Amino acid sequence: MTAVDARPQTGTGLRLPTGLRFPTGFRWGTATAAYQIEGAATEDGRTPSIWDTFSRTPGKVHNGDTGDIAADHLHRMPDDVKLMRELGVTDYRFSVSWPRIQPTGRGPAVERGLDFYRRLVDELLGAGIRPVVTLYHWDLPQELEDAGGWPERDTAHRFAEYAGLVAGALGDRVTTWTTLNEPWCGAFLGYGNGVHAPGRTSDLAALRAAHHFNLAHGAATRVLRDRLPATTEVSLTLNVHALRPLTDTAADRDAVRRVDAVANRIFLDPVFHGRLPQDLVEDTAAVTDWSFVKDGDLEVASTPIDSLGINYYSPSVVSAGRSASPSPWAGAEEHVAFTPAAGPRTAMDWPVDANGLYEVLTRLRDELPSLPLLVTENGAAYEDYADPEGQVHDPERVAYLDAHLSAVHRAIEDGVDVRGYFLWSLLDNFEWAYGYSKRFGIVHVDFASQRRTVKDSARWYAGVIARGGLERG
Repeated sequence: MTAVDARPQTGTGLRLPTGLRFPTGFRWGTATAAYQIEGAATEDGRTPSIWDTFSRTPGKVHNGDTGDIAADHLHRMPDDVKLMRELGVTDYRFSVSWPRIQPTGRGPAVERGLDFYRRLVDELLGAGIRPVVTLYHWDLPQELEDAGGWPERDTAHRFAEYAGLVAGALGDRVTTWTTLNEPWCGAFLGYGNGVHAPGRTSDLAALRAAHHFNLAHGAATRVLRDRLPATTEVSLTLNVHALRPLTDTAADRDAVRRVDAVANRIFLDPVFHGRLPQDLVEDTAAVTDWSFVKDGDLEVASTPIDSLGINYYSPSVVSAGRSASPSPWAGAEEHVAFTPAAGPRTAMDWPVDANGLYEVLTRLRDELPSLPLLVTENGAAYEDYADPEGQVHDPERVAYLDAHLSAVHRAIEDGVDVRGYFLWSLLDNFEWAYGYSKRFGIVHVDFASQRRTVKDSARWYAGVIARGGLERG
């Protein structure tokens, strides 16, 4: 662990005469995911997840990288929490590794696995940081995938059981719980076009998985309600897509409608309205009759929650056309195409457009006016590195974060109830199919030595937190 100076990067003190102030009590956080940072892939009884298997499959992950060691967070956790304390974050959003708790996806918990999260929560609380638990960030136990995975109904029931085990261990100290992270990615990238684990390519499997994610969310929410104090905040995190038509033609607007159905409303409508989007059912009639949706499922899926997490990185420009195969757009592949948006791009080749975040937040204000929102992931990968002096200068990331926090502030001014912002990510990490080739962290990790180096963006963010807002003028 390298010595760091994470003091706020500002020359004008903590209180500025001008700037964009956020509400009192606004939650300033950062976020990670278990498989991306923990390492210790075979310790304390942990067995393979679908990502362990996928990353060992030749050609699936850049450079053959795996999460076996990742950022070695399981062994370096106290130092990583110290970093967060120095940055001044109020909240830390992390995920629990399902196969570390329940190696087969069934049965009693492995106490050694739970012990790590008990220590993490205690460390966070000791540092004055609120722990925010995400129960699922894509690491399904491989044994459950072998039994059919998310396309099978039983997986939803197994998830609810697992939620109860974690709640029993941490519920006395954790007050904010998220059931699922980005179920769209789990369903449509994992089972639709196969670029994520488990790497299956089936429109039917993707649609079935999406429904069972909704069912799992609702069932787990009921378990959490039953086992946790009434004051506990229960949430779901969705990557609500910001969609724009290429032109104002009827064909391009219809393409947006089709993508919106399979990207956004396939989760929003069941969870918040207890119904399937009728146009989605019609669009996918050639794939399925939706008979896997059983009586009572939508009632369970729509069990009320306290807040909604939103992950946002970039918008999508959609037009009438045909998607490349295999596609994640089940039922829409023959009708939609995507055009790269203009403007600057990140190392992921994603367009930088903070207006998309504003569009998503105001859409949700209009559709779900009484539901508080949290921006649970937002950030960017760039080609940053430690210079000969050991410094990591990342002005592009600072500009990206500044623009997106400005968009959040504008949304709040326009009546959106946004209560927090969680920067993705604390650490450089295993970036899924990109392996270690993409860096999202505000703390640089030398993966050979595991040395941590605070980037300029981390110091900038510390200043934002200390001021309670963005410097202007």
